[in-house]
Amino acid sequence: MNTESLIFDMDGTLWDSSESVAQSWNEVIETLPDSLDIRLTAKDIQGIMGLTMDVIADKFFGNTSKARRMEIMELCSSHENDYLLDHGGRLYDGVEETLAELRKKHRLFIVSNCQSGYIECFLKYYSLDRFFTDHICWGDNHLSKGDNIKLIAEKNNITDGTYVGDTQGDCDSAYYAGMKFIHAAYGFGTADRCDESIGSFSALNELFCR
Repeated sequence: MNTESLIFDMDGTLWDSSESVAQSWNEVIETLPDSLDIRLTAKDIQGIMGLTMDVIADKFFGNTSKARRMEIMELCSSHENDYLLDHGGRLYDGVEETLAELRKKHRLFIVSNCQSGYIECFLKYYSLDRFFTDHICWGDNHLSKGDNIKLIAEKNNITDGTYVGDTQGDCDSAYYAGMKFIHAAYGFGTADRCDESIGSFSALNELFCR
């Protein structure tokens, strides 16, 4: 498979931060005066990975006003970033080594539906920023993932790109942006079409580093 640039989703593709995210959000929820009656699990978090923050707020905190649920999300997201800087998440096997090989022949990017600061936490905790040319997320501009893939392509003059992600939303966003799509089948979701499917992150070596 040929491509000039590789653009990565984060959750379910590069790492699994669900345990840390659930713990950090529960710490915030426990301090709130609202009667939320909710304690989140890693499985709950995995179920919303890839959704934008406003949609997640509706799902978890829908019994509060829109203004309040977004306020809660801001509190959770801020504490989440601090928590991840200290605790990280679970990096998938072979990510660092595979990125090092891919970087020799390809430009690497990240596009995620996360809040601002989340990608930076990931890069800093694992010292992976040296591998990536650029990144962008929903929290930076509130654009859809497909539009942000287009935006990062325009900004960096990507004419031949491939998006790597694990969900149907990633699939739809990649093709909407005119990219090829590789499905990370080891992640959290499924996809109804793809150009390639991989069972582990290191399988990208077989596709691009032969």
